[in-house]
Amino acid sequence: MLLLRRGPCLLSSSFRCGSLSTNFIRRNSSFPSNQFAQLASRDASKHQIYQSLSSDPYVNLSIEHFLLENAPADSSILFLYINRPCVVIGRNQNPWLETNLRAIQNDRVKDPEGINQNGEDVLYVRRRSGGGAVYHDEGNLNYSVISPRTTFTRNKHAEMVVRALHRIGATNTGVNDRHDIVMSLPQELQQLMGGNPTGFDPATPRKISGSAFKLTRNRALHHGTCLLDSPNIADLGSFLRSPARNYIKAKGVESVRSPVANVSTMFADALMPFSIQGTIEIIMEEFAQLYNVSSEAVPRATRAHANDLELHAGHDWVAGAVGEDQAEEPDIKKGIDELRSLDWKYIQTPQFTFSTYPIEEDPRERPPLPPSLPFYTRAFLRCKHGAIIESHISVSPDETVASEQARQVREALNGRKLHELQLEDLHEALGRVSPAMGSNLVRELAMFLGRNLGCY
Repeated sequence: MLLLRRGPCLLSSSFRCGSLSTNFIRRNSSFPSNQFAQLASRDASKHQIYQSLSSDPYVNLSIEHFLLENAPADSSILFLYINRPCVVIGRNQNPWLETNLRAIQNDRVKDPEGINQNGEDVLYVRRRSGGGAVYHDEGNLNYSVISPRTTFTRNKHAEMVVRALHRIGATNTGVNDRHDIVMSLPQELQQLMGGNPTGFDPATPRKISGSAFKLTRNRALHHGTCLLDSPNIADLGSFLRSPARNYIKAKGVESVRSPVANVSTMFADALMPFSIQGTIEIIMEEFAQLYNVSSEAVPRATRAHANDLELHAGHDWVAGAVGEDQAEEPDIKKGIDELRSLDWKYIQTPQFTFSTYPIEEDPRERPPLPPSLPFYTRAFLRCKHGAIIESHISVSPDETVASEQARQVREALNGRKLHELQLEDLHEALGRVSPAMGSNLVRELAMFLGRNLGCY
C-alpha cells in the first residue's frame, strides 16, 4: 500500500496531487497546513473538526465559507474560532443603523501611507449570512457547523452547545424560540442587577448566544456566538447602538436588542478558574457524539490550540488547527479580499432614508434637534447601494428659501457614496448656502450630521 507522506504533495509521485483517497491515509496521519484545501475537499472527509488559531474575522469567515462551498455534500463540519474585537453585521443589514460607526475602526479613511487609521480599534465586518449585528472579542467563542441540508434543523446545533454548557455546570442555559441560547440568572445575581441601567428586567433570561444561517442547495451553515468570558460585556452597546437609529428607516433585517451575560458569571465563586479552552473541547466532544465521529479524531482536534498549524486525518475524518496560513489559499484569499472591500461593507446596504422630520414612509416622531440648530432645520437623505440618490437639507422657515438651499446642497451631495463622505465634505456642501446659513450654523449642522452618519 502507498502511504501519504508529509510534504508539498499528499500522494506518492505515481499519483496525481489533489486527488485524495482514503486508501492511502495512515491511521492518524499528520499533514502540514498547506494541505488543508485538499483534505477538506476530498470525498472521504465525512467528518471535520477545526479550531482556528487566527483572530482575524476576515480570515475565519473566509475559511468557513470555503468549507461550505468545497467540502463534500454529505460531510459534517465543526469549526471553532475566536476573533479580535469586531462588530459583525448580517449580509442584509445597514451599518449606519446597526453600529456606531464613529466608535469602530474608520476603514473609510487612509493615512498618506495607505494604512488604515486606528488599526488596533474594533473592526467592522459584514458577513455572508443573515441575522443580526453582534460583537466579538477574545471572550466570545464562535461556533460554526456545516451539515447536509436534509438533516438540518435550526435548533440542532444550538442544543448541541447547550449540552456542552450543561456538562461544564451551566445547567441554567437553554434554547429559546428565536434559536438563541439564553441563561437564567440565580436570584442572588438578579438582586445585584436590580438597579441595572439597561432597561431589562433582571429576571429576564440573558442571551449568551445568537445564531445566523446560510442555506445552499445541498448544505446548511449554522454559526453562532457564545459569550463565555467577554471582558467588554458592559460596553457592547457603545458599538452596537447607532446614534442615527431615531432618524433611519431601512429595508433589510434589524437586530433585536436583548440583555446579555457571560457564561463565566455562573462560576465567579468556583474553586477552578473558568476555562474557554475546556469549553471548546467539550463542544468538540458533543459534536463527535452527535455525528458519530471517530474517537481517533477528537483527541487530535482538542490538541489544536497547543500546536502549530498541523492537520490530522483518518479514513473518513480530518481534524486540527487552521489559521493565517490558509489565507494564502486562492479561494480563501479571494473571500478575504471581498469581505475587506468597502464595496462589500457599505454598498451592499439595502435602500434606506435618514430624516430629521416625519415623512410618509417613516411617520415616527423625531427627538428634538440639538439647541445649537434652529428648530426648523430639515435634513433628509435617501440612499441606495450606499449612495445618496435624493436629499433635502435646509435651515430656513421660508419654503422658497429652504427649497433653494436644498437645491444648492443637493448639487454637492447627490450621487456621492455615503461611506466616503467626511466632515470636510459636509462643510463644503453646506457652505454653498453661506452667508445665508452662517459659518457657525454650517459647523453645527455638519457636526450633527457627521455624528449620526459616522463621518470623521
